[in-house]
Formats: sequence, structure tokens, C-alpha cells
Amino acid sequence: MREAVRRALEVCPIEVGVAVAGGDWKLTAVWKLSDGPLRFGELQRAVGPVSAKTLTRQLRALEADGIVVRTVFPEVPPRVTYELTEAGRELASIAVLLGRWSERFVARDGGERDENSISEYGPAS
Repeated sequence: MREAVRRALEVCPIEVGVAVAGGDWKLTAVWKLSDGPLRFGELQRAVGPVSAKTLTRQLRALEADGIVVRTVFPEVPPRVTYELTEAGRELASIAVLLGRWSERFVARDGGERDENSISEYGPAS
């Protein structure tokens, strides 16, 4: 367990969720992986305007927390995929709910949906 999660556990269960899922692009990456495993470049394009450094850092944290599994295939050049664990799939369902809440929240202020909106069936493909 990462130290940030351990500290959060001392405060409140909700803080554990924030420690695991909080951070730039984490929930978006989890959401995008909900359709199945992706290679790093595919995930980076799916997530949006995130740097490789930031995405790598967040994926390492998600892997350390047991949300994502990183698989390296013994090939030349190496092929690496990322996929959700059972805990990751549970978090992805929460991400979808948060996305729906966010759309309603933004709609209250006259916001509009875009191509990245979350439908009732999950991520837009």
C-alpha cells in the first residue's frame, strides 16, 4: 500500500478513494481502460492532452494500488499493455457515475455535452 493511501486510511474511507483515484488523468485512464486492455500509446491518445511523463506516473500509482495491471510481453520491441483489475473495474463504474453527475452539474450552468461524454452505457467509443 502506498504511503498516501496508508495516511488516508487514518482519516476516512473517502480519503482512501481520493488518494487512489485522485490525481491528474487517473479516473479518465481508468474509464478508458474499462473497455479492455490498451497499449500505452493507445491509452495516451484515448485519455487526451496528457504528457507521457504524467500518464506514466499515474499508471505506476494505479498499478501500485492494485487498480491496473501492466503486462510486458517478451517481444522486440517490447509490447506493454495496461488493463484493469477487479478493483479497477469497480472504480471504473464509480468513474461512470461521477461522469454522469458531472454532466448534470455542468448542465445546471448551461454547459454542453461533447464527444467525450459518458452515456448511460459507459464510455463513448
